[in-house]
Amino acid sequence: MASWTSCARGSLRRSDPVRHCLALALLLCGALASPGRALADAQRDPELQAVVSQAIAGAECFPDKYDSAVWYTLMEPKLRRIVKDSDERLQILKTVYCETHRDGAQRLPPGLVLAVMDIESRFNRWAVSSAGAVGLMQVMPFWPEQLGMKRHQLTHIDHNLRMGCAILRFYLARERNDVRKALARYNGSIGRREYPDLVILRWTNHWNGADDLGVRSVASR
Repeated sequence: MASWTSCARGSLRRSDPVRHCLALALLLCGALASPGRALADAQRDPELQAVVSQAIAGAECFPDKYDSAVWYTLMEPKLRRIVKDSDERLQILKTVYCETHRDGAQRLPPGLVLAVMDIESRFNRWAVSSAGAVGLMQVMPFWPEQLGMKRHQLTHIDHNLRMGCAILRFYLARERNDVRKALARYNGSIGRREYPDLVILRWTNHWNGADDLGVRSVASR
């Protein structure tokens, strides 16, 4: 079965068995004190508005029942240590699975999305950065206004993850699946490695293990 891998230079591709990147730093900080805070110039690419609008419009997903059961079994115990509310925890996991397996869109590794949330907000949907980025994936506050939504909706799990995943997918496509470059664009830290290295380290050390779910069903269509 094909698998997602992140190679030494940070590219994301489907290839043979998973190889993990070598970690360069072990720095885990709180949500508002970490380099994960989105900077003011992040997420402002003009082309992004159509991408995010499309993601909001297509909210439904129908995950494979077996794969989703495996997903919950693997990831729920890990997230339980951080998110104490069971309903919120399950909603995060369901939304991550659905958004990363969105029909008709490039698949995202679910573990990468969880790692982004871990570094950006420590899974605190109420987190607000000094630049004004909000919620689990620290989406910039101009997005709701451009999409005809209310700013408080950025604290909603489904809206925040839908926008965050659309933005991350856009930058991965722009950077030809170079994970480090895409993460730097997402965070507004182009040319610096601290934030991408933090996310990749957290991904490969903690949130890995379920990124191949759904690959077989997609390949057999």
